[in-house]
Amino acid sequence: MERDSSFLAETAGVLSGDDDALSDVTVIVCASCRDETGSDGHPRAGELLAEDTRRAASGEHIRIRTVECLGNCKRRLSAAILRDGCWSYVFGDLTTTSGADLVTGAKLFATSTDGLIPWRGRPDCLKRGLVARIPPLDLLKDQI
Repeated sequence: MERDSSFLAETAGVLSGDDDALSDVTVIVCASCRDETGSDGHPRAGELLAEDTRRAASGEHIRIRTVECLGNCKRRLSAAILRDGCWSYVFGDLTTTSGADLVTGAKLFATSTDGLIPWRGRPDCLKRGLVARIPPLDLLKDQI
């Protein structure tokens, strides 16, 4: 993975495991996602991605959760990264081995000062696979 040399020192600390910042981040993996063949076989590709993400997050204080469906079926393997009080992200077109990339994204998110996952340093699958960025409710202003 290529990292931008302009990362702040605090980012490097989280990439090496700052537990307080990481505990605010949750990765949600769609466990019901199927592989490119659409097979109903088990374990499903989403379950394999969830397990790969858990392995990649081993020893970190990142919450890894699964959900039965993120409703992103056309983009196959999907996951979301959330942080309290910040934007939420949904990604698609992942592989069963994208767990380390999801953990890298979570670590980058943990250091963000503006509530966004920085573009620089983000793994390619999290650049190409971005489906949606959802603002936190407290940022929305009524237009009525």
